[in-house]
Amino acid sequence: MPSEITSLCERNPSLEAQQIVAGLVPPPQFAEATFASYIPDPDFDSQAIARDRLIEFAASGGTIKTGLFAKPKKDDASRPGVYLDGGFGVGKTHLLAAAWHASPGRKKFFGTFLQYTSLVGALGFAQAVDALRGASLICIDEFELDDPGDTMMMTRMLGELVSGGTRIAATSNTPPHALGEGRFAAADFLREIHALAANFDTLRIDGTDFRKRTTDGEALTLSESQLETMVSTFRGRGETATLDGFDALLVHLATVHPSVYP
Repeated sequence: MPSEITSLCERNPSLEAQQIVAGLVPPPQFAEATFASYIPDPDFDSQAIARDRLIEFAASGGTIKTGLFAKPKKDDASRPGVYLDGGFGVGKTHLLAAAWHASPGRKKFFGTFLQYTSLVGALGFAQAVDALRGASLICIDEFELDDPGDTMMMTRMLGELVSGGTRIAATSNTPPHALGEGRFAAADFLREIHALAANFDTLRIDGTDFRKRTTDGEALTLSESQLETMVSTFRGRGETATLDGFDALLVHLATVHPSVYP
């Protein structure tokens, strides 16, 4: 039955910890991402190498009994963490989502760095760790290294989870100017996560941004009256449709914590 809410500004969601973490899954565009659907660029061998390494990582599956300061095994496949480093549009998020889908275990999470830091902001550090504890795999897309406070907080949280057997897979983007200089974010990542670094196998993925291709298209614009007619049509079908002024919506969203967005 459709909701009677006609404006997003009428919504004031409140979620419990388990409801929030239940939303930590790959986004819709990667809901069915697989290793088979990832097509490596034949001009860049590192893409196929990264895919094969992630296949191995995902297949090794269950939790690993290891401590935060445990010595890494000689075989990188046995390390509880893998980090994908490369430029934009080379398929890192696709591979990360494919690893999430392929990994065994009923409790596993996928989110952006911002989603995890927002989770801590909404629940507090201890409750956030408790909500994630026991996961077989945690995937972190777009690990950010520009905020020392957030980086240290994430390092502490991941340390507690890894010590309990959780495996970690992460990505981050190397800025285009750094790519041109032959520099990658992996060294920065390993430096910032300190004691966790020895538990990560880093994979560099080269390539060009697949989104830089020629496309033809045009934007669909509606007048205010056309928009109102469209909303009325949806509601007439019994569907939920909301209509908000953009400025009013921004003001309202500022009062809603990102972690509880429905």
